Amino acid sequence: MRTRPLKVALLGCGVVGSEVARIMTTHADDLAARIGAPVELAGVAVRRPDKVRGGIAPELITTDATALVKRGDIDVVVEVIGGIEPARTLITTAFEHGASVVSANKALLAQDGAGLYEAAARHGKDLYYEAAVAGAIPLIRPLRESLAGDKINRVMGIVNGTTNFILDKMDSTGAGYQEALDEATALGYAEADPTADVEGFDAAAKAAILAGIAFHTRVRLDDVYREGMTEVTAADFASAKRMGCTIKLLAICERAADGASVTARVHPAMIPLSHPLASVREAYNAVFVEAEAAGRLMFYGPGAGGAPTASAVLGDVVAVCRNRLNEATGPGESAYAQLPVSSMGEVVTRYHISLDVADKPGVLAQVATVFAEHGVSIDTVRQQGKDGEASLVVVTHRAPDAALSGTVEALRKLDTVRGVASIMRVEGE
Repeated sequence: MRTRPLKVALLGCGVVGSEVARIMTTHADDLAARIGAPVELAGVAVRRPDKVRGGIAPELITTDATALVKRGDIDVVVEVIGGIEPARTLITTAFEHGASVVSANKALLAQDGAGLYEAAARHGKDLYYEAAVAGAIPLIRPLRESLAGDKINRVMGIVNGTTNFILDKMDSTGAGYQEALDEATALGYAEADPTADVEGFDAAAKAAILAGIAFHTRVRLDDVYREGMTEVTAADFASAKRMGCTIKLLAICERAADGASVTARVHPAMIPLSHPLASVREAYNAVFVEAEAAGRLMFYGPGAGGAPTASAVLGDVVAVCRNRLNEATGPGESAYAQLPVSSMGEVVTRYHISLDVADKPGVLAQVATVFAEHGVSIDTVRQQGKDGEASLVVVTHRAPDAALSGTVEALRKLDTVRGVASIMRVEGE
């Protein structure tokens, strides 16, 4: 074993960073045996140096992250501060000064992953980011290494634990959205401002990363269609149960049927109870991959939290350190396919539409005519009426999203339609 330690600089020492430091210290001997050389925490950049951080020598703490990554003797920089800047500048500076990088920064990778890859390649360094998508779940490495010889057609998953906890509580207890969100907040699953989670921004960033790897195509955050889950109601869950389904916030990345384009989207959807994703409970994550040769695979586990995410970070640290010892680098960006990213309007799927309508003869015929005029075929219809008002639930066959949008706009203009109460896609069939 080489005696000179490999030096690691840690940018950020919050929930994840503190766990990275702890595991590096408590499992130092095991990590050295796996890598083939000792690994040493050489510095920790923080914003609040006066905060007590157990297990980290005070002399390692600094507020000058730039000076830390410029030292020249750092082998690996671990970036867990998040956000776009200063993270992007610190990462590129690390490459320039001889360090490889391990990051958990989904937002930055989704926005400018191509630029980071180019900087890493220019300086002959590694960029690893297993922790950016699904916490402890091994997913990035299987997609870009284990399945590198296969053709992936679809990646569909639950990649945000907060939203899954909320929807699971709504499903299992009958709670409304706000009640379930309040419970998630009280238990620490939801942030004080949960917007990034419940409006799908977090999942959309992860979808962009997954689509890029799966389809060997650059997919940016702006390419991902996004809908939040704040409008999901107890009535939606009741309708889902009548169909033998539940509701999940899904990230879906898929090739078009002709293979000529790809799409990436995040939105709530009904999925059959028979689908493996339907049984994913509480704050867990799961990703379902469909490949041409390997078939269907599912990756499941805790998708967030300090220790689980630190596990993924340190897995990357071990891989990068091994590469350093061998004077090699791991996989870089694979974007050779350069497939166009189609708009949401071209996505083909099924829909569940709930309408508030007048309870009188001829309404169903009017509604059916609108669907037919827009080329959307109806699968089932359920109608309930009372005191001059009625609810009409329509489930369609597969149709393009653009056709659905046109249908809904036309339905809103009917005098007999009081309102469109709910629109939800049906996936996983």
